Amino acid sequence: MDSVFDELYEKYHHDVFQFLFYMVRNREQAEDLVQEVYIRVFKSYDRFEGKSSEKTWLFSIARNVAIDYFRKQKGWKERILEKFDWSDNQVKDDYPIPEEIAVKREEIQWMYKCLQYCTVDQRAVIILRFIQDLSIAETAQALGWTESKVKTTQHRSLKVLKRQMETFYEKEGKTGEKVRVER
Repeated sequence: MDSVFDELYEKYHHDVFQFLFYMVRNREQAEDLVQEVYIRVFKSYDRFEGKSSEKTWLFSIARNVAIDYFRKQKGWKERILEKFDWSDNQVKDDYPIPEEIAVKREEIQWMYKCLQYCTVDQRAVIILRFIQDLSIAETAQALGWTESKVKTTQHRSLKVLKRQMETFYEKEGKTGEKVRVER
């Protein structure tokens, strides 16, 4: 089990951290939640049936850990909205993660900021589909949903992102710009 556990950790810990970081928007909290994910993996690996990939199984656990974290928060629905208020610049780190370095283009930055207008489920789908590059089937397995629910949630979240990005463009006085949000 130790070698399997080590292999899972080495292969996927960055992806799991990245997913949790985008969900909770706090580096230290994401690190704590990654530990919780791997504690659950260690305790339940013998029950892993292999019906999905290990990566999908890990994301499923990570999602449940994130939901548990939000539920434990006082007034968790309100706190979720606060967590994703990026206008306060709450997420600052002297050492950016590689994805933050790559997010230089203005359109991608705006799309990243617009995630705050999505629900938790919509954010999870966007992160898994577009940042973690999981297929619709893998995303459905990770979230415990049907593929049609993933497609519907993805469609709705892309509409929210497009609408918010158009609003940002209007505020910046770039009314001639066309916003494209697609997969």
